[in-house]
Amino acid sequence: MVRLNNMQFRGHHGCLESEKRDGNWFRVDLAFDYDMRRAILTDDLQDAIDYSEIYEVIKAEMAVPANLLEHLAGRCLNAVTGRFPRIEYAELTVTKYNPPLDGKVESTSVTVVYE
Repeated sequence: MVRLNNMQFRGHHGCLESEKRDGNWFRVDLAFDYDMRRAILTDDLQDAIDYSEIYEVIKAEMAVPANLLEHLAGRCLNAVTGRFPRIEYAELTVTKYNPPLDGKVESTSVTVVYE
């Protein structure tokens, strides 16, 4: 299992006009699995999945506004698994900090799974 932890992005995601206008901080965590036996043996990036390319795919999706975290998380996961068909399993979580709720809430998050 490979993990990209705590990727931070500023984004304009949410249903409220203030969220779209002012933006907020978001965290993305991705865990994925693929057959890495060849990469283990060869120590060659050509036999692995390049994490920097995955980061760029997620960064591009996070730059496009969305109303719902569910949609945003699903879009990010679909973009990653579409770009990297060798991925056999993936779990992606998008976290929104300081959501506009009537109370003190540190964050909300949505997790989507690809199997």
